[in-house]
Amino acid sequence: MTGQPIYDTIVVGGGPSGATAASLLAKSGRSVLLLDRGGRVKPCGGAIPPRCIQDYAIPDELLAARVTSARVFAPSDRIADMPIEKGFVGMVDRQEFDAWLRARAAADGAHLRTGLFEGLSRDADGVVMLQCRETGPDGQAFTLLARSVIGADGARSGVARAAGVKGAEKMRYVFAYHEIVRSPTHGAFDPARCEVHYKGAISPDFYGWVFPHGATTSVGLGSANKGFALRKATTALRETAGLAGAETIRREGAPIPLKPLPRWDDGQSVLLAGDAAGVVAPASGEGIYYAMLGGQLAGEAVERFLATGEVRALREARRRFMRSHGQVFWILGIMQRYWYSSDGRRERFVSICRDQDVQKLTWAAYMTKELVRAKPIAHVRIFFKNIGHLTGLLQA
Repeated sequence: MTGQPIYDTIVVGGGPSGATAASLLAKSGRSVLLLDRGGRVKPCGGAIPPRCIQDYAIPDELLAARVTSARVFAPSDRIADMPIEKGFVGMVDRQEFDAWLRARAAADGAHLRTGLFEGLSRDADGVVMLQCRETGPDGQAFTLLARSVIGADGARSGVARAAGVKGAEKMRYVFAYHEIVRSPTHGAFDPARCEVHYKGAISPDFYGWVFPHGATTSVGLGSANKGFALRKATTALRETAGLAGAETIRREGAPIPLKPLPRWDDGQSVLLAGDAAGVVAPASGEGIYYAMLGGQLAGEAVERFLATGEVRALREARRRFMRSHGQVFWILGIMQRYWYSSDGRRERFVSICRDQDVQKLTWAAYMTKELVRAKPIAHVRIFFKNIGHLTGLLQA
């Protein structure tokens, strides 16, 4: 390994989190290598709120669609329409979006390499040695050296396990599966509307989605029930949504975490980000904004670690994230456990979604990624309406 470069940071995983971290560190003047396995697209609805577009300078040409409303389906097929007032949610195709983020990281100075992470160790000086392999059946092994590592390699992170990050082996997640289909150009299909299906037959503990991406549409669902037939339920969802005959372009599946890990670093020089750290919102499954924020915070924490040599700097990534969003994740976790537990409760949940106060506060919080406290009277009204639904005084 004589003469082999020692990078300041190697980022494992080239999705939104890893690419964001690589861009930040490269722009800070650090030597960065972004290792991505290649040929892999995560199943994802592809929604990014205005806050994400603004904070991370997402260009208009990456927005495959602009959604202006959501239609929520109850088990009884009753619906709740939720229009977005004075705004939109951007929709991206992850295959194009992730590739663009990696290209931006390279333009910012990061080195890109395709390969599979297989393990890590440290030499006597604390330099991390990553054992990797080229992709393909005859891929050759190779080693990379770094002073620090960011693991942004998904819910079942190999980096987390190899580094022994506490709690990583107990991560809770749902299995997500979707099919990218050709969007209809006629009929009742609305290219500016998302559909969310809360039905036990579609998912016993999560939900199904139909998210338009312009020329294509993501149709999928998630469940933590390992015995649940995801593909069969997706076929049923496509029939319900009028997409049974649409051309299927690709199929993808992956685990999606629903709870942040209790620790994101290994106490030495490895830090997790994105799905590897568990930052996907419960109840909604939203992950792109939180992944990019996690990548940003990881990059900033690693920069301080490299500048000071203080391991405690790595812990700031999780502290800062939870300080801003921990309360939201806690509330969403409670919502998922309660409202998604039976079709009776799902029916009442969709009924709540018809309420204009709920819609306004929900969209305001989603678009800005902040808890809305500006309308206390609306919160009071929602509180008493929720009590009514929970006690059965209000009917679905």
